[in-house]
Amino acid sequence: MVETQNATEGLNEVTQAENSIASQADLTTETLSTDEKEATQEEVTKNFVPFQSKEDIIARLNDIYEKDENVTRQELESLKNNFYRLQKIEIDESYKKFIEEGGNLDEYTPAPLDDEAAFKAKMNLIKEKRAKQAEELETLKAENYDKKIEILNKIKDMLNNPDEINHAYNDFKDLQTQWNEIKLIPAEKSTELWKDYQTLVEQFYDTLKLNNELRAYDFKKNLELKTALCESAEKLQDEEDVISAFHKLQQLHLEFREIGPVANELREEIWKRFKAASVVINKRHQDHFIAKKQKEIDNLNEKTKICEDIEAYDLDSLKTFAEWQEISDKIIELQAKWKTIGFTPQKDNTAIFERFRSACDTFFTRKSEYFKNVRESLSTNYQKKLEIVEKAEALKDSEEWKKTTDILVDLQKQWKEIGPAPKKVSDEIWKRFNDACDTFFAAKKKATSGQHQEQKENMEKKQDIINRLTALKVEGQDNDLRKLLREAQEEWNKVGHVPFKEKDRLFKEFREQMDRLYGALNENATKRRIEKFKNEVSSGDTGRIKERLLRQKDILMNEIKTYENNLGFLNLGKNSKGNNLVEELNRKMDKLKSDLKEVLEKLDTLKKEDTK
Repeated sequence: MVETQNATEGLNEVTQAENSIASQADLTTETLSTDEKEATQEEVTKNFVPFQSKEDIIARLNDIYEKDENVTRQELESLKNNFYRLQKIEIDESYKKFIEEGGNLDEYTPAPLDDEAAFKAKMNLIKEKRAKQAEELETLKAENYDKKIEILNKIKDMLNNPDEINHAYNDFKDLQTQWNEIKLIPAEKSTELWKDYQTLVEQFYDTLKLNNELRAYDFKKNLELKTALCESAEKLQDEEDVISAFHKLQQLHLEFREIGPVANELREEIWKRFKAASVVINKRHQDHFIAKKQKEIDNLNEKTKICEDIEAYDLDSLKTFAEWQEISDKIIELQAKWKTIGFTPQKDNTAIFERFRSACDTFFTRKSEYFKNVRESLSTNYQKKLEIVEKAEALKDSEEWKKTTDILVDLQKQWKEIGPAPKKVSDEIWKRFNDACDTFFAAKKKATSGQHQEQKENMEKKQDIINRLTALKVEGQDNDLRKLLREAQEEWNKVGHVPFKEKDRLFKEFREQMDRLYGALNENATKRRIEKFKNEVSSGDTGRIKERLLRQKDILMNEIKTYENNLGFLNLGKNSKGNNLVEELNRKMDKLKSDLKEVLEKLDTLKKEDTK
């Protein structure tokens, strides 16, 4: 009766222990959020500190291979990304240096990448070794699985001989030790195998005729072990590296599951303590990945803004070196800023980098094309200016002052219209041109200094002629006046050149006085002819005279119209200044109009005579 009661109590205790342990086994997956499960499935590990050179990366691969380090896939991927990031920087810097040194974009050839072959070879060796290790690991798991099946079969054999079970206790403890020492088995078989083991363990304890002291000793020992695990889990709450703390917690859970039951009244309490510590670690782990995802989104937004800033530059509006360089400096600053920004969400990382690289490549390609075109333009300008210099140097010793002056002035105008030449030759070629011009004009000034005095004396002579004409009166001296005017014209023509800036003024004043005096003489002559005409009309054939006057009128009007048309074709008129041809045409037209006025007055006289 007592044995039956003890067996029943033992069965109840083991059943409760089984339920408690089963709930502990499900803790990890029950308390993890969706984000944590995804992170766990992806085997999230720490971020690896990047190397600063490709040689360091290859050296690290050599260590991994030669020392048989148990390297993770994440570290290999980090080394790969690090290597190609450094290689991309080297290529970009080589390209930038080539362009800055004046290289032709079409002639650019990247330097051979010898270290890439070494990198790939070492990576392949490591991957082959990892594949072999993985195969060996799977073989080991299968062997461990068979060993644990063998242990289960041995426990089953013990249970099939309940009378001998007391004597088999030490063997059973040895089997438990062997079971705990066997670690890795296929994951898909782990849970079922563990449940079978726990079931057999509980059956063994139910069957085992242990005395209370031995059972109490086992419960006490298990309680001490589980309490230590609770303390370890609670200490993990203060660990800064939440990823490391999370993985350590998983190992504590495995150990907690391997420890046998504790006294029935303490089972729920010890489990709640361990579970409470686990919840804190899992919550920190979950919060870490939520914050990480938000940080990646923020990084994506920041990198997108950089791309938009670069794409917003209006490259068609950049017309000078300074403008291109200003934008270039800004983009280099944005590139430096880009490097300080962390990762973006994995699904966006490649796309945003390609967008950034495309925007930068577009700018620097356009900049290179601009500099190439400018260099070609500078070279063309240099050739044009060199031709001008050679022409100027060929004329610097000429003594054809007027002709050569006009040519050099025209060459100076051409020089100003040509754009800049390359800076390294610009000063030299300008000095040659300036020296050639200075040489000629210095010689001209020396040779023509005597002419200035002569021109000044001629100016005074012409001014004296103008003053004498201004003082002349017309009244009562027609014949003498005409003689004086002819003599004044002859004297004017004999006087030589005057200073160029006074030439037009003097000629205008002389012409005004001559026109005034001749006009007055013509007006007096016209009046005399009209009076004479009136006397002739009173005693002559008015019909024949009128016919003759009408023919003169038509002839004069036609000639006037012809002169006006000629002036119109030349786009000139009376207001045109400094043009001798125009002034001569205008004087002739004024004479014709004066003659027409006289004819019209004569016709008017005939008309009045006919009405008498």
